[in-house]
Amino acid sequence: MSRWIFVLAVLLSASHTLPVSAADRPNIVLIYADDIGYGDLSCYGATKVKTPNCDKLAASGIRFTDGHSVASVCTPSRYSLMTGEYAFRKKGTGIASGLEGLLIDTERTTLPSVLQKAGYRTGVVGKWHLGLGATPTNYNEAIKPGPREVGFDYAWILPATGDRVPCVWVENDRVVNLDPKDPIKLDYSVKRGDKESFINGVPRIGGQTGGKAALWKDDEMSFVIAEKGCDFIQKSKDKPFFLFLATHNIHVPRVPNAQFKGKSDCGVRGDAIVEFDWMVGQVLAKLDKLGLAENTLVVLTSDNGGVLDDNGPDKVHGIGDPDATNGHKPNGALRGTKATVFEGGTRVPFVVRWPAKVKPGTSDALMSQMDLLASFAALTDQTIPKGHAPDSENHLDSLLGAKKSGREFLVEQSNGGAPFGFRSGTWKLVPSGPKAKEAGPALFDLATDLGESKNLAAANPDKVTAMAAKLAEITGQPLPKKDKKPEGK
Repeated sequence: MSRWIFVLAVLLSASHTLPVSAADRPNIVLIYADDIGYGDLSCYGATKVKTPNCDKLAASGIRFTDGHSVASVCTPSRYSLMTGEYAFRKKGTGIASGLEGLLIDTERTTLPSVLQKAGYRTGVVGKWHLGLGATPTNYNEAIKPGPREVGFDYAWILPATGDRVPCVWVENDRVVNLDPKDPIKLDYSVKRGDKESFINGVPRIGGQTGGKAALWKDDEMSFVIAEKGCDFIQKSKDKPFFLFLATHNIHVPRVPNAQFKGKSDCGVRGDAIVEFDWMVGQVLAKLDKLGLAENTLVVLTSDNGGVLDDNGPDKVHGIGDPDATNGHKPNGALRGTKATVFEGGTRVPFVVRWPAKVKPGTSDALMSQMDLLASFAALTDQTIPKGHAPDSENHLDSLLGAKKSGREFLVEQSNGGAPFGFRSGTWKLVPSGPKAKEAGPALFDLATDLGESKNLAAANPDKVTAMAAKLAEITGQPLPKKDKKPEGK
């Protein structure tokens, strides 16, 4: 009997990465870019913009070629990252305004709360966009619940996005530098481009009056986020820490600081990427200076794919004109962009570095940001309560390069509850849906057709049926109507 126990122990150790001891637990830094696409970094093939700090990170870690955000827009991706639950399971997780109350149930397990329970000091610096307080958010008093009620010890955040009001920083639960004699009032009936929407000379979604002393400076946002992130690392250096550094770059409005203007060959959008890379460099330099790099697990990824925006400097002749970026392709060879269910919507840069444990290389494993919760729980020997993080899978072995395969299935969500793309290995199904803009279903073999150009649905009806059934099982939503013809037929 003892012989079989020994054999079983060997098999288990070979197939599962055991949690590290408390003394050896790594610090964790999750750098979460905004709208950085698969083709936006030079380590992923960009030629008209150089990202030496991201490239250095990728060269000393694992560069995943099939890593995904959970959705192709920001709020649902962030919700799923934090909760380990597909956002389509919760109403109200579309793109949030600056007036939504907190979208995360304070009673549920979250990515930061898992690490907090493991003894980590946890902090979020940068873009939040998951709602604050109660609806409508009152920015003139203590704003609760917020990040600290869902597992973060410290928070320095912009509440929504750079192009949405309010245009202020919030530290923990208070607006920074708010003059009580000049209270903040928000009006989301104001349209972008209306006179009332201009703040710091930039048109926003919604209007804001008051809070003049608290307004951020758009060309200094990256400096502030980098500084606050590095300050959190400095103050947390004597115990394990988790930093969620969620950048504003490269979301619109793109207002790169003067020192980055003209530093790329693809316009203002490219200059904003250079600025993002500088921020990455600041964080890596801080880890080096404090002697923390060897035992710090750094993950760099993005909340969704890239896009050329019609409300920013990318517009020259029309919406998202390539002329504005000198031919640079934000998503490389991938089809689709942010807000679509094609690969360009969710397949994003995904880099993992942990010098003490991870050997440099590349991986084709199918990875999802939603699985960081379960994977970090396994890493730190934490148990997730039953019913919490229902869609998060433990892929720690894949994350650390010990295993070459990842997820078997992955739902790729657009905005709100539908439509979907669906991955099964290298096969991709795009069912009928308004944002697909095509008669569905469409079936692609990404192993031979990364650009999703050859619809194989008609030739593989059984695979379409099986994948559609699995998608319906996961989402709880009905199968696509059968009377629609496959794309191109």
